[in-house]
Amino acid sequence: MFERMREDIQSVFHRDPAARNAFEVVTCYPGLHAIWLHRLAHGLWVSGWKWLARLVSNFGRWLTGIEIHPGAKIGRRFFIDHGMGIVIGETAEIGNDVTLYQGVTLGGTSWNKGKRHPTLEDGVVVGAGAKVLGPFTVGAGAKIGSNAVVTKAVPAGATAVGIPGRIIVKADDDEQEAKRQAMAEKLGFDAYGVGQDMPDPVARAIGQLLDHLHGVDGRLEGICGALKNLGSDYCAEELPSLRDEDFAGVVKESGKPAA
Repeated sequence: MFERMREDIQSVFHRDPAARNAFEVVTCYPGLHAIWLHRLAHGLWVSGWKWLARLVSNFGRWLTGIEIHPGAKIGRRFFIDHGMGIVIGETAEIGNDVTLYQGVTLGGTSWNKGKRHPTLEDGVVVGAGAKVLGPFTVGAGAKIGSNAVVTKAVPAGATAVGIPGRIIVKADDDEQEAKRQAMAEKLGFDAYGVGQDMPDPVARAIGQLLDHLHGVDGRLEGICGALKNLGSDYCAEELPSLRDEDFAGVVKESGKPAA
């Protein structure tokens, strides 16, 4: 038991730079108190002392603002930062080294008995205000963005953002990204946030336009080459540059649509 408590304290130091010493962590971190009270409540729950388990859980909720059903299964080094407003349902399962921020809900979408809450595998991070709803699995090392509403499985290592939650896929094709950057530079326009790991639909659209322009540019060069081989002295004119100020009302430097 004491070994688990030491692990919990160390996990705070590993994931919260504001933590200064063990005494402060033990006395001033409600997330830690909620975890310890849950372990007591869960032990009572599995031993058949259901009402007493709910009483301990309710006391923990009153003390910390964090509601964890005593039936929930939680692994080692679970870290709750800030914690106020967190709700974890009865059939939720949480692996090792998971981090939750304030306002997170691990809830259900059905009133039926049985598994109805999510499973979070090892190393998952859930941002503030996120809602993870339903009996599916969030894979190891995945991240849920702040205020996202996730109702479907999230693959290991992926990131889910938005409402409804959607998976952000990081570009694996470095060559494709290099082509986009070269095209943007050729046009004299910095597309700011054209990476595929950005959740911005405008940035995604710009990325697709750059792909299309790259294809068109290659086709035109092929046509010019063919005409030259046929004896034509045709010379394509230089493309006009796109000025950054022309796009000030569309895309800001942050890569998000202007207000």
